[in-house]
Amino acid sequence: MARSKVSARDALLKVQRQREELAAEEAKLREGAAAELGKVLLECGAEVLEPAQMRQLMRQSMALGIEESLNRLASTPKST
Repeated sequence: MARSKVSARDALLKVQRQREELAAEEAKLREGAAAELGKVLLECGAEVLEPAQMRQLMRQSMALGIEESLNRLASTPKST
């Protein structure tokens, strides 16, 4: 018995279904990653920061790069 060739429409529907499954999996993994990062923040005492401050801090750190951000923080004199 000869196998019938998969139609382009069927292949497209399959790809769309896979894309939806991947999007759902990504959303689930993002939630898990957020929970893990939230725990780290709480361990560091970051709960005292306002969400807007945390967002600004992270955006600026990512723009500079993590290494550069850490270097700049390490070279900043501590105020007492």
